Amino acid sequence: MKLLHISDLHLGKRLNDYSLIDDQREVLKQAVDAYMLQKCEGVIIAGDIYDKSVPSAEAMKLFNNFITDLSNIGSKIYMISGNHDSPERISYYSSIIKKSGIYAPEPFSGKLQSIDEDNKITIHLLPFIKPANVKQFYPEKQQLSYEQAVKTVIENSYIDENRFNILVCHQFITGGKTCDSEEFAIGGLDSVSAEIFDIFDYVALGHLHQSQRCGKETVRYAGSPLKYSLSEEFHKKSFTVVEVKGKNDIKINTAPIILPHDVKTIKGSFEELMNKSYTEDYIRVIITDETVSPDARIALRSVFPNMLKFSIDNSKTSYETDVYSEESIENKSPEELFGDFYALQNNGVYPSEKQLEIIREIFNDLEETVE
Repeated sequence: MKLLHISDLHLGKRLNDYSLIDDQREVLKQAVDAYMLQKCEGVIIAGDIYDKSVPSAEAMKLFNNFITDLSNIGSKIYMISGNHDSPERISYYSSIIKKSGIYAPEPFSGKLQSIDEDNKITIHLLPFIKPANVKQFYPEKQQLSYEQAVKTVIENSYIDENRFNILVCHQFITGGKTCDSEEFAIGGLDSVSAEIFDIFDYVALGHLHQSQRCGKETVRYAGSPLKYSLSEEFHKKSFTVVEVKGKNDIKINTAPIILPHDVKTIKGSFEELMNKSYTEDYIRVIITDETVSPDARIALRSVFPNMLKFSIDNSKTSYETDVYSEESIENKSPEELFGDFYALQNNGVYPSEKQLEIIREIFNDLEETVE
């Protein structure tokens, strides 16, 4: 059996107020193309299907179209909910859609949900769980860590070791390489060691956005299909292709993803940056001039319309600011907007409280004049 392993779609996510829905639509098309090109028979989606527990109608429609496209070409689908998803929303139609070969996690029962395929392969689904989710089924367990919770579920589930066992799981494995766009418990309390998965022949992981192995080649994160933060700038995005030939015969490859828009950092003088080629990639701009015009950020937008951050890095200061969309600007008070403008003109130095008091008086006078 040949499977396409993907995860962390985060449908509906925005990057610094830029909608990524069109980029996500494009990479999902690439996933369908990779499925056909690699002659796969099934797709594993290892959690974080949506970016929010209550996804937008647009995100839900996009996922529905993706699943429909895969189903129409005969693909089986094995998916779980991640920490960003609502388990109830992902599992809502699970009993109905499995008749079409689409397996979503059923309401968590304290055990793995297992699907036995005719070719001696069993796929086990374990949605993202917290210790509290497990305790209700095992009241004798007084205190459970994340690792103990996952281990308890595995130990209380039937696993036929004569079959080829695949686990689909969404947890943070100890030692995994992380980035800024992921959520973790403080102090790594949610980490799980890879050793507790030794009974499985392949572990299809979701949660971490960088494609990577954990301990051994057969315990793998597929990674996110897009770069969801500047910390992912140097990630190589890909789909994971898993080919199972026998109990001890598994081949793992990757299929590269062509990003609709990349995430990059560009550094240089104002003149150098203005002479760069126009790009719609998502860009962090670092300007190195000793004296920076207050209009520099606006001028650079003609070259980098999807600017994520604007930074000044010279001998005097190191200053960085988010680049706000019109929607974000509308949500700021006049005082906050003035503070941002003042900082741009003064190399990142914000107005003092005394200066802000003067500004408040001016704004109050203006409001009274308008009234």
